[in-house]
Amino acid sequence: MNHFHIRWVAICAVALTPCAFAQTTGMPSETPPSNPATSTTTSTTTTTTDTQTGNTTDRALAQKIREDMMADATLSSYAHNVKVVSVDGRVTLNGTVSSEAEKTAVENAAARIAGKQHVVNALKVSPPK
Repeated sequence: MNHFHIRWVAICAVALTPCAFAQTTGMPSETPPSNPATSTTTSTTTTTTDTQTGNTTDRALAQKIREDMMADATLSSYAHNVKVVSVDGRVTLNGTVSSEAEKTAVENAAARIAGKQHVVNALKVSPPK
């Protein structure tokens, strides 16, 4: 490739980076506004580990819940790997567990520490094999 082609590829890469960044980081894309009166979805926002704040209180809350879950030897490795995200004191549990009993156990662990009204259980139960 000659220098002209290399420069052109570099310019295109720099120009397209914000578009790729917006798609991979959850930045809002340009979509037409929806009409709340006709909308059928309740929310398109999901709390993920990317939304975990640097807030010391939130990090400590998530850490205490994770420690409590890890101390429970009856939970499977699925349950031990559940994502615990705390934003402004509200805890969201994401991931997959192996049974409804584990789903309840993980939710109860979070509720003991954060309070039941502050826990959003978004856990899924893996299908039986």
